[in-house]
Amino acid sequence: MNPVDSPDACVIGVDYGTLSGRAVVVRVRDGKELGSGVYDYPHAVVTDALPEDVAGDGAARLPGEWALQVPDDYRGVLRHAVPAAIAEAGIDPAAVVGIATDFTACTMVPAKADGTPLNEVPGFENRPHAYVKLWRHHAAQPQADRINRLAAKRGEEWLPRYGGLISSEWEFAKGLQLLEEDPEAYAAMDHFVEAADWIVWQLCGRYVRNACTAGYKGIYQDGRYPSEDFLAALNPQFKDFVSTKLEHTIGRLGDAAGTLTAEAAAWTGLPEGIAVAVGNVDAHVTAPAAKAVEPGQLVAIMGTSTCHVMNGSKLREVPGMCGVVDGGIVPGLWGYEAGQSGVGDIFGWFTRHGVPPEYHKAAEAAGLGIHEYLTELASGQAIGQHGLIVLDWHSGNRSVLVDHELSGIVVGQTLATRPEDTYRALLEATAFGTRTIVDAFRDAGVPVNEFIVAGGLLKNRFLMQIYADVTGLQLSTIGSAQGPALGSAIHAAVAAGQYADIRKAAAAMGSEPGEVYTPIPENVAAYEELFQEYKTLHDYFGRGSNNVMHRLKALQRKVAGSLQPAAAKSAIPVEVPA
Repeated sequence: MNPVDSPDACVIGVDYGTLSGRAVVVRVRDGKELGSGVYDYPHAVVTDALPEDVAGDGAARLPGEWALQVPDDYRGVLRHAVPAAIAEAGIDPAAVVGIATDFTACTMVPAKADGTPLNEVPGFENRPHAYVKLWRHHAAQPQADRINRLAAKRGEEWLPRYGGLISSEWEFAKGLQLLEEDPEAYAAMDHFVEAADWIVWQLCGRYVRNACTAGYKGIYQDGRYPSEDFLAALNPQFKDFVSTKLEHTIGRLGDAAGTLTAEAAAWTGLPEGIAVAVGNVDAHVTAPAAKAVEPGQLVAIMGTSTCHVMNGSKLREVPGMCGVVDGGIVPGLWGYEAGQSGVGDIFGWFTRHGVPPEYHKAAEAAGLGIHEYLTELASGQAIGQHGLIVLDWHSGNRSVLVDHELSGIVVGQTLATRPEDTYRALLEATAFGTRTIVDAFRDAGVPVNEFIVAGGLLKNRFLMQIYADVTGLQLSTIGSAQGPALGSAIHAAVAAGQYADIRKAAAAMGSEPGEVYTPIPENVAAYEELFQEYKTLHDYFGRGSNNVMHRLKALQRKVAGSLQPAAAKSAIPVEVPA
């Protein structure tokens, strides 16, 4: 079918974020966004204790570094956000020819053979390992450390494709943690599924593993996973993890995974039988939405965290990158990924816990949110006036150090330091983190020519100018407020046969730039001086012999040792490879 022959044809894109899901109705022929809907997850992010309405009385408490979610919240997006988007668009649902979704990653769902999440199986509702492990679940760092040591020792060929280190956020570390801390839950699950694929399974009744998460998060390179010999060396009972829990049919991006079931049609109000696209990741799917599908166009999706994605024409090994995958963003190019584990999360944490009540009252009196108020105060300062340097590791470091045992630090505070000083230093620190990633790509021979920003933080114009000045790159924002959802809609159009490939769909449906920020030469020079100080601290605490952050995390775990999840006492003893 050609979009010219069906001018009213529409598709649905659904973006699953950390705290909510957003649906958008998009016209196929020109990418016009006709309506949207949002659904906030009722259980948000579970970090302290399992929710009693799901787990029952005496819900298990969680140790530090845990981040779980309740999978039924994801179904709620289909039941609420999609119908709301259709209603706002004012279209006949019969005009919708396809639906596609994107998800945070690596977010893992332990599931039974029919797709039932393990936490919904009687007897497992109060077991933390039966729930979704959100992308920012960092409690598997010890397992990630062992994977990295063993892979380096054995010279595993796949390790350089991930910058030399596998993150605790990825599939294998989380799977190994599940095995070793709750072997009964591990044995009971039939599939360890990326949420990106689980929600597609819910929509079409077929489990298809998407090529994006398989490559970036599942160590799937050149048609194979890590060997059974490697897995057995980690833990003998982990030997068949791939063959029994992970391996499945892999679908190409833009292909149809199946068609909408009657049950999912009833949830969404959409026609049964329309195309359901293969799943994808929120960051990677945004590149086509920004019309950034050519080499050298770096797209940063900035929200609670930031993910940086970019195509390249050649394969390069970039230290500390999250991964490089053949066709990981669009077919025919190498897709590169890097990221920062905490960005908007850090800003939000500071406003909740580091800003005194009088500032909140002043912001309210001025008719501003606290972020806008602090931004207004901070923007009046000269660069370096606050005398601070921050390491933006409050949620660990994803790139380029790949170490979630690291933590945030502020240098330069005095009795004269004010909240707006620290707030500005936090904004700048995240820009320095992005500059570190840009430099790593360039140093490895991967050109970075353009910088494009999507996500909720693009609304902060002051922050955008800081990023332009720190990176020295002209920065443009995506014109759509729903970049990932628009990207998913583009993939839905391809899956429905409306366009031949993602490039053609992106050219017709992608968003034009919003605002453009040009680096200010004097600001670039001033920030260069501060960035060199950031690099010194970055390497001292992240690469040097001073491992105080690791020691503090170890002490924290020791003190909190009594707060262990249920079934932890039945953990499998394992000899840690040297």
